[in-house]
Amino acid sequence: MNENIQLSPNQLVQFLDKPKSDFTKADLIKFIEAKGIKMINFRYVAGDGRLKLLNFVINNKKYLDSILSAGERVDGSSLFNHIEAGSSDLYVIPRFRTAFVNPFSEIPTLDVLCSFYNKDGEPLTGAPENLVKSASRVLKERTGYDFEVMGELEYYVISNSEADYRAVDQKGYHEAAPFSKFGDFRSEAMYAIAQCGGDIKYGHSEVGNFTLGDTLYEQNEIEFLPVDVEDAADQLVVAKWVLRTMAWQYGYNLTFAPKITTGKAGSGLHIHTRLRKNGKNVMLDDNGKISDVAKRAIAGYLDLAPSLTAFGNCNPTSYFRLVPHQEAPTKICWGDRNRSVLVRVPLGWVSNKSMTSDANPLEPAFSHSFSDKQTVEFRCPDGSADIYALIAGLTVAARHGLEMPGALELAEKTYANVNIFSDEFKDRIDFLKELPSSCVASAEQLRLQAEYYTKFNIFPQRMIDSTIAQLKAFNDDNLLNNLKGHDDKLLEIVNKYFYCG
Repeated sequence: MNENIQLSPNQLVQFLDKPKSDFTKADLIKFIEAKGIKMINFRYVAGDGRLKLLNFVINNKKYLDSILSAGERVDGSSLFNHIEAGSSDLYVIPRFRTAFVNPFSEIPTLDVLCSFYNKDGEPLTGAPENLVKSASRVLKERTGYDFEVMGELEYYVISNSEADYRAVDQKGYHEAAPFSKFGDFRSEAMYAIAQCGGDIKYGHSEVGNFTLGDTLYEQNEIEFLPVDVEDAADQLVVAKWVLRTMAWQYGYNLTFAPKITTGKAGSGLHIHTRLRKNGKNVMLDDNGKISDVAKRAIAGYLDLAPSLTAFGNCNPTSYFRLVPHQEAPTKICWGDRNRSVLVRVPLGWVSNKSMTSDANPLEPAFSHSFSDKQTVEFRCPDGSADIYALIAGLTVAARHGLEMPGALELAEKTYANVNIFSDEFKDRIDFLKELPSSCVASAEQLRLQAEYYTKFNIFPQRMIDSTIAQLKAFNDDNLLNNLKGHDDKLLEIVNKYFYCG
């Protein structure tokens, strides 16, 4: 057995002795029969970004084969705002590579993510998973690059406070028990996500922690490994479902909301990306410096950043987070190891020094390159994001940068190696454009830049129009300023969008 398969937490990977990308219908039936699986759950993401559920009892093998072969019908108008009730029937067809054993069901159950198809059997344009698939296909066809993505999922766990071993307010970064109260919960959730097919990098407590009355708020983060762009959104939505379900079972409250109170850290959904060609990461050049390919992609992110907020910052509380001095970006710029910019190039393993042998004198020095780890990080999205549309939008933006005249000049002009929130450097960054400050402003930017998304039929115009209408309906121009001094009204807004995304 391949050692990577042997160590996989995914039960199907271990049993079938093959990577999930190779799963077939016959494989699933084999696993179901061998493991006594009694039910099938179809899972698919609707317009609200949440995983939906359709249950099947396995009556017999013929019926099981029919479910997996033909899928089922659903009402598209109840799932998506941009689908008319007069012609709303859609097919949902299981994607076998996404199958996992449900970690919560007492009845042995296999869950499978599905894709949407229209009446003619064609992939539904605008369906979440098909947005990403289309954007990825166009990027590959036009540039030759493969696109990999991973997210950093931040969230707050909320429960009754404990008087002992309280962490310092807003100093919870990488805190451990007993000062961190929900590390065991996070670990259990991480393993459940991995069993469901998520490729996890690590987890840790985050900066945000505070107590209000008898209630403790503790921020945590789970970060994923880069995977093919078509799988990246799947693992994030499954992770959100796992975390919420597990919190509910524990009696905790849990939120991915971008902001839950003023003066405390908000929760983001930072997205890391990298381009590959012939199996090689091309984000660094031969000298270990950020490559021109990466700079072009970064320029694409920056150029379309105003409209990308329409997919990544989807309710008014998103713009309570995107304010100065909160480690959230406001200016459209990029930099190395700089957490005040919109696009950050994280510290990479480019030193020739053997740190491992220095820390472990018994280990021989080695010169293995870890440059494949290099990504770039898009820092403005948050937990309200339409994850599939956001990742599809970033794929579009990367291609736009690769094809855009003047991309390298834009990258040079918008590079920032200083804290952009420091008054000391105000004159050096005043020329930089700013991100939208409300849903209404974001909607207008999407209207202005819509052509980049609808090009090559990736985003249907009706979906763009529906997104614009939803954002404008918030009517949140200058909302944060209007709420100053009215904490009760601000709390009403926060509570309204507490379970966003």
